[in-house]
Amino acid sequence: MADGAVMEIVSVPEAIEWQARHAENAGAPGTAMVVRALLALEGSDAATARRIFAWQGLSLRDAMPLRIAGGIHNLLLTGEEPRLADVYAGRVASQADVDALLLEIVEAHDARLMPWLDGSPQTNEAGRSASFAAALLWLADGRTTPRFEFLEIGASAGINTMMGRYHYDLGGVETGPSASRMRIAPEWRGNPPPATAIEFADARGSDIAPVDLSEEAEALRLKSYVWPEATGRMARIDAAIALAKQMPPEIERMDAGDWVEQELAREQEAGVTRVLAHSIMWQYLPDATQARIEAAMQEADARADADHPFAHVSLETNRETFAHELKVRYWPGGESQVHLANAHPHGAWVEWLPA
Repeated sequence: MADGAVMEIVSVPEAIEWQARHAENAGAPGTAMVVRALLALEGSDAATARRIFAWQGLSLRDAMPLRIAGGIHNLLLTGEEPRLADVYAGRVASQADVDALLLEIVEAHDARLMPWLDGSPQTNEAGRSASFAAALLWLADGRTTPRFEFLEIGASAGINTMMGRYHYDLGGVETGPSASRMRIAPEWRGNPPPATAIEFADARGSDIAPVDLSEEAEALRLKSYVWPEATGRMARIDAAIALAKQMPPEIERMDAGDWVEQELAREQEAGVTRVLAHSIMWQYLPDATQARIEAAMQEADARADADHPFAHVSLETNRETFAHELKVRYWPGGESQVHLANAHPHGAWVEWLPA
């Protein structure tokens, strides 16, 4: 199957198998076995199983296998199903054994797991902010002002909204508070971004279902979407939780289209670049919402001037190649989109493209 057709998969078994292979290729063999074991649920009478195999729509675009995988991982994190630890740790070698265990788990926790199918996964990942930081350094290098108002849609728990509190090493270029407990240093490929100074005048975000990191159950839900093999990601979430408890990020519960229209219409401080940013979430927005956001940006573009610059920074999946592409536009002067980098979806590496 061509890469561009993967997100159009409607076959539930095909979507499950694709997601399992993806997890294997990403270094998460235990998660791959759990996802593949969903195939063993096809004959089950559990309501969760019936809903999975009666899924209407595009299974992978909806991230259906990852929705239920998050619920299953949550059973381990809450201590309700410690047997899963052996699977994720690779101590269960037989797929048939994992199939039998998962069938038992889903039937035993049917009502508990069903709500996990209601919403898209929230994979808030601090590592992605390395790409945002690099983009801001690039903008500050003579293209816009170096002082930013950072607006993030799909902010989830606000982990990336807090990026001004993190310290980065981006191919040898360091930025951010040197004493921060959040240290982000992806493998850097290519030349480093410009070594310039940046400052945050403000940072806030929106999400239709924001996660409050100060609430243990909500923080645990966010961690549930992290594959257990990804210990570095878990450590970054723990660091973000600690920072959020000191000063919670400003996240408004609001539809992305409504919030963008509201925020871009606000009076902009002179000398501050207003940035609209988002990562790995655009595909989940309805077409009508995407159109509203684009229209609101066009209005902001028209108002932008040298004292009130506006920029759009995105780290999103190219649905043809499945590369995660960092792209930037800015006004005035940078209306054409620039493809700055490709990046690992969880921030493990960044490939900088400009010469």
